[in-house]
Amino acid sequence: MKFRIIVIMMVLLCCTLVLAGCTGTRTSPGTATPGSVTMPTTGFTSGSPAGTLTTEPTSVVPSYNYVVVDVGVKDYLGNSEVIYQGGEGQIHVKKITAKMTRADGQTQTVPLENKKGYTVELEGTKQTDRVEVWVSMDNGETYKINDVLLDYRIH
Repeated sequence: MKFRIIVIMMVLLCCTLVLAGCTGTRTSPGTATPGSVTMPTTGFTSGSPAGTLTTEPTSVVPSYNYVVVDVGVKDYLGNSEVIYQGGEGQIHVKKITAKMTRADGQTQTVPLENKKGYTVELEGTKQTDRVEVWVSMDNGETYKINDVLLDYRIH
């Protein structure tokens, strides 16, 4: 009798573990929208020496100025998309700037338009690169809203 209860409990425990592992959802990287544009860059400039890429804390943005800019994963060439998603503070945005610091020390700065879905492509390397995004508002405030390290991964 005790043996049956133990076996039943073990089967229930295994079923619970299997079901618990299958409840998460996976998100896929964003796809380009029909209005996507690859912007010409302002060129590459020499920046910090290679191997010193680190992130810094981002700004705390008040809710009335909050906007979202997504930084996509790298493609097989090492390039990454930066996509403006808009937000509650979209009407206050004056300027959006994305900057990529490549693993080789070169930097690339690109402006984004204040249009939801606007996309630019940054030319990266097949190593770890850093992307920072700044938003300037009509009240004169500038916020750093993204600062991420993008690892190259073999697809």
